[in-house]
Amino acid sequence: MEFSGKTVQEAIELGLKEMGLTEETATITVKEEPTKGLFGRLKGKAVVEIEKNKNGAEKATEFVQGILDIMDITAKAELTEDGENPVITLIAEDSSTVIGYRGEVLDALQTLAGAVANIGNKVYKKVVVDCENYRDRREETLVSLAHKLEEKATKMRREVILEPMNPFERRIIHTALAESQTVTTRSDGKEPERYVVIVPNDKDEFAKPYNAGRNNDKSKNNNKKGGKFNRNDRKGRNDHRQNGFRKNDRPRGSGFTEEKRKKTIGFGTYLGNSLKDNK
Repeated sequence: MEFSGKTVQEAIELGLKEMGLTEETATITVKEEPTKGLFGRLKGKAVVEIEKNKNGAEKATEFVQGILDIMDITAKAELTEDGENPVITLIAEDSSTVIGYRGEVLDALQTLAGAVANIGNKVYKKVVVDCENYRDRREETLVSLAHKLEEKATKMRREVILEPMNPFERRIIHTALAESQTVTTRSDGKEPERYVVIVPNDKDEFAKPYNAGRNNDKSKNNNKKGGKFNRNDRKGRNDHRQNGFRKNDRPRGSGFTEEKRKKTIGFGTYLGNSLKDNK
């Protein structure tokens, strides 16, 4: 906001009083100064621009809002808590656009907001970006999952491997099972595929780990090649019928063609978020 007065100091004092600020909490820019005329008299007026100094959380909130605007997402970023761990809440018409799959968009925005908020800070301050209490709901889901897999690992006497998660979510799993009497936990793998392993105390050393984060139904991969549907399989069957062979008939001859068919390989896919941590 701009303020004017007979002198620069007068303009500053008027502006600070109106905005309820002090010189320490404001950024002051002199836009225009009066000039001295004959006999030392001042001509014109002084004009100053005064803005409130923004803390890191406020800057991060504006930054997040700018990102949402660039992404053409109809949402508003509000600084709802400005304490030790600031919270930026996103209010959107469609919350899925700002949350993403298992919080991927929220995690990305939170990482950027934290970087902006901590520019010039000697001590890192965590910034949380949330929408519709997603963080709390996700934590409840992960705690419940941790205890279910704790029972599974104990009963099977096998290690249970979870899908890759970001540091925040892995920490929830570790904390949920920290007091367990039957299992321990550890993190394995490298980013972005770092995951939690639940290890039963009475582990069967000869049993293979149970992969809870992978699709183990191999029957679904019968018509897949490299994880994708192999359209050549359908074409081959149609050609086979058109050549006069019934479904269960075999062509006469050696049964070999000049080109050997490549074996199809089916594989599961890990899903989840990931950021760096020390776990």
